[in-house]
Amino acid sequence: MIRALCPVLGFAAWSGTGKTTLLVQLLPKLRGRGLRVGMIKHAHHSFEVDQPGKDSYELRKAGASPMLVASSRRWALMADLEQERDPVLQEMLDRLDQSQLDVILVEGFKHEAFPKIELHRPAVGKGLLFPEDANVIAIATDAPLAQTAPLSVLDLNDVEAIADFVVAFCGQPHDRPRS
Repeated sequence: MIRALCPVLGFAAWSGTGKTTLLVQLLPKLRGRGLRVGMIKHAHHSFEVDQPGKDSYELRKAGASPMLVASSRRWALMADLEQERDPVLQEMLDRLDQSQLDVILVEGFKHEAFPKIELHRPAVGKGLLFPEDANVIAIATDAPLAQTAPLSVLDLNDVEAIADFVVAFCGQPHDRPRS
C-alpha cells in the first residue's frame, strides 16, 4: 500500500469511461464542501505542459531539469526523466506538499495497490476491474452490473452521491483494502 499524510483515493477505469469528465464535475463539489483536493493523473504518453518557443520550454530542452516556472498566479515544476518507465504513484505522492491537503484524488494508476473507485460503463465493452483488484472499494456505474458486487455501488451520473462517498472516505482509515 502507498504511504500518505492524507487520504488517497483513485478513480480507475478503462479508457473512454469518463474518468476526467467525472473528476471535472466532482472537484468543484468537493471544494464547495471545504476539502483541499490534490490531484495526480497518469498520462500514458509523452506530453508537454510547456509550449515550444516559450523561454521555460527552451531552457528545459537545453538541459535544465528540473525547470521551475513561477508567476504571481501559479508555478510549475517540470523534470525530464533520464530513463523511460511508468510513473510510480508513491514517487508522485512524495512530490506533493500533503500537509496542505485534505485528500489526494488519483486518475489512473489502476494497477497499483491503493483504495479506488472503479468507474464502469457497460457500453465501453470492457470487463469489471474489482474481481481482480481487492483495492476497489466502490463501483460507480451507469447501468446495472452483470454480476453481484460485494461493495458500494454508486450511480456514475450522480456526482453529489459520489461526493458524499468521497467525503465519508476522508473520515475513515485509508490503509486497508477490502478482503
